Amino acid sequence: MPEGVPAAIPEDGLTARERRLRPALIVNTGDGKGKTTAAMGLALRAWHQGWSIAVFQFIKSGKWVTGERIALEALGAEHERSGAGGEVEWYATGSGRRWVRKPGAEPDQADAAREAWAEVRARLVEERHNLYVLDEFTYPLTWGWLDLADVVATLRDRPGAQHIVITGRNAPPELIEIATTVTEMHKVKHPFDSGQKGQAGIEW
Repeated sequence: MPEGVPAAIPEDGLTARERRLRPALIVNTGDGKGKTTAAMGLALRAWHQGWSIAVFQFIKSGKWVTGERIALEALGAEHERSGAGGEVEWYATGSGRRWVRKPGAEPDQADAAREAWAEVRARLVEERHNLYVLDEFTYPLTWGWLDLADVVATLRDRPGAQHIVITGRNAPPELIEIATTVTEMHKVKHPFDSGQKGQAGIEW
């Protein structure tokens, strides 16, 4: 596929421009490292395009401030100061630092996930943002905290050209079915396997 030329042109009656303006639903899944990292890289591209960006972290706690959050919020502040790029809003709604469930904390975590999804849902109806990053969103789905059918219908039928990127392991087949892009990151090797803890600048 040289220079981004597709292998085949679909017979859908759309022009090349119309196809390029279609809303994307991107899913980064699998057991490998880099799902959130890739989503944040996409958010940087979106900021450069002047898009309004909203990041919702469904598992990570707001107490754990990451490098990508500091960087994107700084870019949001630059937008407010100079008009460059786009606005950035960040919501860390979880209570954990990882995708692992915390024993005894599940009711609060589930309630927080439902509240966060209700906010995302309302903003989609309003066409509030150009890009939504739903980080670790697969876990509330696979754990049964959210109604999968409702989520799929809302994402599939969202109005306008609102782009969404979702991260997390074990993305449900129903979500994969409606996605425009799905990348499965497969772990081949990771320092965690040999007992090494996370590194600054690499994991956060």
